[in-house]
Amino acid sequence: MLYPLGHAAWMSLFAWDGLLPPEWVGLDNYREVVEDPALRGAFEHSLVLICFYSILPVCIGLLLTAALSRRPVRGLTTFRTLLFLPQVVAMVVVAVIWRWMYSPASGPVNQFFGLIQLDSVKRAWLGDFTWALPAVGLIGTWVMFGLCLVLFLSGVQKIDRSLYEAARIDGAGAVREFFAVTLPGLRNELAVALTLTTIAALRNFDLIYITTQGGPGNSTSVPSFEVYHRAFESGQIGSAAAIGITLTLIIFVITFGITRIAEMRS
Repeated sequence: MLYPLGHAAWMSLFAWDGLLPPEWVGLDNYREVVEDPALRGAFEHSLVLICFYSILPVCIGLLLTAALSRRPVRGLTTFRTLLFLPQVVAMVVVAVIWRWMYSPASGPVNQFFGLIQLDSVKRAWLGDFTWALPAVGLIGTWVMFGLCLVLFLSGVQKIDRSLYEAARIDGAGAVREFFAVTLPGLRNELAVALTLTTIAALRNFDLIYITTQGGPGNSTSVPSFEVYHRAFESGQIGSAAAIGITLTLIIFVITFGITRIAEMRS
């Protein structure tokens, strides 16, 4: 694991097209990551996707968990399995399905808005400079919230039921019960969910590649797509390696921070 990472770090110090002898450039490739507006934008897009891939799924998962944990629910296993299905389907298949759903002419999304007389909302979602990134992000929300729900439901089963009974005896309502009992009991599961979903958001490639190719313009470009584009399409292998190393460091820092916060509160 460490050798390829170290080799990529070494390659990031060169300007190389994969054919001619590499030219030493030092930290110029990393300087480009900071100074190039297109590359900065790619990393900013990843931060936006964290909201859709991580924050929204975690919030939805917690909301559903709070509703399902208060009393027994018939068919919970089936319900949980259905919501987890997007995790089982290959992301390539998910991307193809949603690209069709967002289709301007025949896509179900625009047809739905037309059905409820909101024709002004209809648009080419994946071709719109403003809405392409949120449209891709919502796909991530759909994929990830089932994972969060399954993690949280598993965690709720470990919480002592007497804590809920004590909270209700003290007159706690649903909201107070959630913040006093459920949320503290899901601390470890919450850390795992945030870690997995944040990593998925930051290393997102296949969804972007199939749905938008980073477009329109660079409005949905992300670091992983830039690594592919520069390494295999434009012959900038040193720059691609620098982007990859930078992305790896960002993922490490964020996941390390989440883990440390979870440990401090445990």
